[in-house]
Amino acid sequence: MNARMFAARAALPVVAAVAVGAQAHAADFDWKKFQGKTVTFLANNNPVGLALLTYKADFEKLTGMTLKVDGYQEQQMRQRLVTVMNARSDEVDVFMTLPSREGEQFAAAGWYADLSAMSKNEAAAEYDLAGLSQALLKAGTFNGKLTSMPMNIEGPILYYRTDILKKCGVEKPATIKDLEAAAQKIKACDSTITPFVSRGLKPAVAYTFSNMLHNIGGTYMANGKSNLCSPKGKQTLDTYSRLLREYGPPGVVNYSFQQISALYRGGRAAMSFESSNELRTVMDGGERLKDTGLAPFPAGEAGQVPTAIGWGIAVSAYSRQPEAAWYFVQWATSPEIQKRMALQGIAPPRPAVANDPEYRKWIDAEPVRKEWQAALDVLATKGSSEVGYPIVANPQSREFIGQAVQDLILKQKTVDQACAEADKALDALIAQK
Repeated sequence: MNARMFAARAALPVVAAVAVGAQAHAADFDWKKFQGKTVTFLANNNPVGLALLTYKADFEKLTGMTLKVDGYQEQQMRQRLVTVMNARSDEVDVFMTLPSREGEQFAAAGWYADLSAMSKNEAAAEYDLAGLSQALLKAGTFNGKLTSMPMNIEGPILYYRTDILKKCGVEKPATIKDLEAAAQKIKACDSTITPFVSRGLKPAVAYTFSNMLHNIGGTYMANGKSNLCSPKGKQTLDTYSRLLREYGPPGVVNYSFQQISALYRGGRAAMSFESSNELRTVMDGGERLKDTGLAPFPAGEAGQVPTAIGWGIAVSAYSRQPEAAWYFVQWATSPEIQKRMALQGIAPPRPAVANDPEYRKWIDAEPVRKEWQAALDVLATKGSSEVGYPIVANPQSREFIGQAVQDLILKQKTVDQACAEADKALDALIAQK
């Protein structure tokens, strides 16, 4: 399967039958239809999930339902979901999902309820299904089944300290080579600052590594085989691991978004390559508001091909109350709630939000927010949703990418050894179909 390239900020029409069906039922829509019921939501305690749950009480007031939240950090959330789904349990009604990661796998396992029928039959007039990104809706559709509704659009971007770059005589990096040169200069200039940080935790590496791979011009697969030992693949493995080994913090192999954002927000990193979603976390407290610049990851030989994906919210195939669960899904992905989340730094998958006066006022209030929006525009127009291998076993594929990177960071293998071992394991995964 090829990487899905999309322009998520372009307002594209959704399937006509869905829009017509939604309009037909909007007039008699009743938000109190399931009053008294309890919906259980398995949530990821990332910025998207936390921003949404700020308005939990509003959902309960609007619907008369109780929202029971089962929240975990990302890895623990997935472990909990696998346990529940393998047991075919009805303990979870709604869950957060990342279609670019586990969509193929969860769809093949039959874990998603089909939201296309629900969106046709039970949609409030204000929901505006056509206003959601068509590209993200397609990214959440497998074998004709709409498995989730988009909650956001995101991708990794470069956060950098304008004051440190100025002090060390460094220009904003325009290319990957510039980035490494800047890190080297910052290291010599100020030994108390981590020059560059990105993901080193094995299952998390693919999110940021993929952006560098695509910028350099590499691909995960060629002719049905794993392609990490291609010249571009080896170049990416070598460059990414060298940046973290030479210029990253101690223990970087344990770093994912929580550790990266804490390091940067605390003033201990000059450049951070992390999710656009982390704007809210990084700016918490205000210390970084005036000294941070934002940009898409610097170009490689293939230019800029940023990672652009989105979290979705899905109804469990084993829920005993899928219609009530759908009410929560459509509330969570409605124009009003997505606008409110945007004001917390969660980029909306509804293009119209960018033109909302309240949102524009929020963007214009701080220069860093303008740069954030500009970076998101690049993600939306140039982005690839290929993160890891485009196969059913995508989550497992990320482990092998991360293992190769970690082996190189720790100098446990050569590039040739690391890529060869990864390719062998990945070819076995690809062969599973």
